[in-house]
Amino acid sequence: MWYGEYHHTLDDKDRFVLPAKFRDKIKGFENKKFYITRGLDGCLFLFHAEEWVKLEGKLKSLSFTKRETRFFNRLYFSGAQEIDIDSQGRITLLSYLKDFALIQREIVIVGVADRIEIWAREEWGKFYRENKKRFEEVAENLFE
Repeated sequence: MWYGEYHHTLDDKDRFVLPAKFRDKIKGFENKKFYITRGLDGCLFLFHAEEWVKLEGKLKSLSFTKRETRFFNRLYFSGAQEIDIDSQGRITLLSYLKDFALIQREIVIVGVADRIEIWAREEWGKFYRENKKRFEEVAENLFE
């Protein structure tokens, strides 16, 4: 559903504009709610409400008596916010999410099928450089 890599800059109010292709998809949605939270590998995750509800159900079904479940759910859900995308397709990043993802002004927006990831430009560059050589190796292991 979400694909591509896009480079953007936060404005003075810590807002960014979603890529035009994403905004066009959102126009067709009846439900325009999104959720943003701390992601993995140092980025932020942005989910459309339908995907959020699916993932939330999976995480809620895990046993809260397990320490790892409590730990993950606390950090994941405490960072979550329902967000509004304004009429110009802008999203405001809250300061604690910016801090988590080490975002200053330059960001990379990455479509990863069921979610959108938001990265500090430097962190995305580092992740990509460190992992691009492993791409084929990982593919071989995943698709055996």
